[in-house]
Amino acid sequence: MLEVLSFGPQGWGWQLLSGTLMTLAVAVSAFGTGVVFGSAGAAAKLSGSLPLRLVAEVYTTVIRGIPELLVIYLLFFGGNEAVTAIAQVFGHDGRVDLNAFTVGVVAVGLISGAYSTEVIRGAVRSVPPGQIEAARACGMGRFLTLRRILVPQTLRYALPGLGNVWQLTLKDTSLVSVTALAEIMRIAHTGAGSTRQYFVFYTAAALLYLLLTSLSTAVFERAERRAMRGAARA
Repeated sequence: MLEVLSFGPQGWGWQLLSGTLMTLAVAVSAFGTGVVFGSAGAAAKLSGSLPLRLVAEVYTTVIRGIPELLVIYLLFFGGNEAVTAIAQVFGHDGRVDLNAFTVGVVAVGLISGAYSTEVIRGAVRSVPPGQIEAARACGMGRFLTLRRILVPQTLRYALPGLGNVWQLTLKDTSLVSVTALAEIMRIAHTGAGSTRQYFVFYTAAALLYLLLTSLSTAVFERAERRAMRGAARA
């Protein structure tokens, strides 16, 4: 029964390995995209501009308030229709299909960014105001204060929350299988349908996700210990 998971000519081992690498590629790209969105969203929420705060609030409320699968459907299927309609305005005939990897990264990145916004905003507010005041008293400019004081301290406070966001992002990559991107769930679904060994393939997929999340937990715990070196502990 387990021969279907081997790396031989009749096994699906190489396909599952390829799917695992694709899952990691989507997760890393989407997480990085989410951190960018989250940083921009946090900056907007902390800014003195009411329009920026409203835009950021709408973004986090909408994305966190609707199912994640629906976000992917809207961007993939709705995006294809929108791009096709725009292309037809400029005289292009036929349908335009967006790249599944790009759409998957953007969609999962938007979801990740909505949660990262609150994590980063909370981390920024956790930085003691006295440190910013001391930096100004020492003659540091805004950029130098940002680079030496605010960013390092924010990263220290944000790491635990960003670790949770990473785990969420990693698991959300399974939803990208609806775009036919060959990640873990897509390969497992295809293999199960071809061999009728559903339990074997879906168990293998579960174990692969468990392996990735366990390794991720170890990496973030190590990063947190390193970030907290020299910090006073309660």
